[in-house]
Amino acid sequence: MNRAQHAADTGLISPAARNALQTWLDQQRALKGSADNTLTAYQGDVADFLAFMTVHKGDSQGLGALARITISDMRSWMARTRGSDVGPRSMARKLSAVKAFYRWLAEREGFEPTAVLSTRSPKFQKKLPRPLAIDAAKALIDCVEVQTDRPWVAARDVAVLTLLWGCGLRISEALGLKGADAPLPDVLRIVGKGGKERVVPVLPAARTAIDAYLRECPHPQEPREPLFRAIRGGGLGARAIAQVMANARMQLGLPATATPHAMRHSFATHLLDAGGDLRAIQELLGHASLSTTQAYTAVDTARLMEVYNRAHPKAVG
Repeated sequence: MNRAQHAADTGLISPAARNALQTWLDQQRALKGSADNTLTAYQGDVADFLAFMTVHKGDSQGLGALARITISDMRSWMARTRGSDVGPRSMARKLSAVKAFYRWLAEREGFEPTAVLSTRSPKFQKKLPRPLAIDAAKALIDCVEVQTDRPWVAARDVAVLTLLWGCGLRISEALGLKGADAPLPDVLRIVGKGGKERVVPVLPAARTAIDAYLRECPHPQEPREPLFRAIRGGGLGARAIAQVMANARMQLGLPATATPHAMRHSFATHLLDAGGDLRAIQELLGHASLSTTQAYTAVDTARLMEVYNRAHPKAVG
């Protein structure tokens, strides 16, 4: 039973509101290709909001009642949510989901959603990507190679991390490759978040690493089966790679931010360091918005300012 249905069964969400929420979620999946995890978060956030409004206003929130929500109602919801130890970042995510639902509902039902849409999101400091230095990224790959007594597992882990760093893939994208994708071509067509397709060049080092893994892997490579296999032959999970990196970073004394996703961040940052074009990097990463990619320039700028403040004659003089 999903969260919206649970709230409805306990009388906290009217059938009309529940059906509207489900229709919106279905459209998000069909028209925007939203990922299952995203839809689950949307569902929970909006259902919780609708349930709160029922209790807050004292009656079942049919579509007519939803159209009469005021700014004061919104403030009450935000105060209650923040009082439940919900941080600014999570509060902003919840409000964004509610606004998206209301924007759609208002257009469908023909009411004015200003009270909801004008509610300000709490300010929070965006976490900048934490890329690894080039030497650290190389050391991690070298370290995972000697963490196991199974040569094929060592080759597999090296191949996965090389893909993350060398091609800027998300861990889900790397582990989503199939046997039919090997041997890797010069470019990969990757379907990322929201069903967005992008073309990613494959470095010779990545092809070499995967070829080495395939030579060692004891499990037959079937076209429709995962390219990267777990010990018993099933598909390799992201948690296993995260644990491999956790072990390696402990041995190397690297911070907890040295995760599989940090390898992707490092791909972008190292391209920027080499003079890569921001728009081209956006395409390679599959970011829908250039502003997401611009976070890497903030990392780069922060590092440059650190060097400047440490080394500039006026700073040290």
